[in-house]
Amino acid sequence: MASRTPLVAGNWKMHFDHLEATYFVQKLAWLLRDAHFDYKRCEVALMPSFTALRSVQVLVEADRLPIRYGAQSVSVTTQGAFTGDVSADMIAALGCRYVIVGHSERRKYHPEDDANIVDQVRAVLAAGMQPILCVGESFEERRQGIELDFAVGQVHDVTRDLSSDQAAKLVIAYEPVWAIGTGMVATPESAQDAAKAIRDDLAATFSRDVADGVRILYGGSVSSKNAVELIGEPDVDGFLIGGAALDADELAKIARMTLKATSGR
Repeated sequence: MASRTPLVAGNWKMHFDHLEATYFVQKLAWLLRDAHFDYKRCEVALMPSFTALRSVQVLVEADRLPIRYGAQSVSVTTQGAFTGDVSADMIAALGCRYVIVGHSERRKYHPEDDANIVDQVRAVLAAGMQPILCVGESFEERRQGIELDFAVGQVHDVTRDLSSDQAAKLVIAYEPVWAIGTGMVATPESAQDAAKAIRDDLAATFSRDVADGVRILYGGSVSSKNAVELIGEPDVDGFLIGGAALDADELAKIARMTLKATSGR
């Protein structure tokens, strides 16, 4: 656990133009600076829309901000006649560290299947970035009592086609679909059960060293009201945050809480 640096990642989804994004990053940086936030012991990352990435890059580099950033999706192709696609190399050229892959909204509305998600993961890794692989059950799977098997199966469908070195670079976000944007949140025990099941599967597929190094985040109606209890679980290494990540004060508060709660790890 000690080798896993907590990660608080904000997924802005389809919010904020490039000007709004710049203002948000400035405000978040000021809030965390005033709190003497230690970025070496807890990473903070933001996932803007494609149109805002360049503006975020310029600000982060010009002001030497320790805030990380990344993209919300990626094409499986490198270049060519693919209207509307954005390649991993293009994203990496903007200084991105992370790319979200397999978010439930992408699976539902586009849709993206397991084969496509595997190719996205490989594209992100090949470009020198880290995929944040999203998995999680719907209310129906939870009602049937197969939520752990479902989430672990989603991870395994991707990792079975990866090498140990590739799997070690993953960040996995357990996001029960029924909790995203609903105000409902998994109990700390449920989040821990899912994270541990995923980690145990990584150990069985690869090795305990690989499993112990992969960060597993929780996502789904995370707020400052529930963050401390969730991050207190031993296999929960941070958060992928949606709605609360649109409020700089709230996101800064969650980051501070995460840092404080994990300081003894």
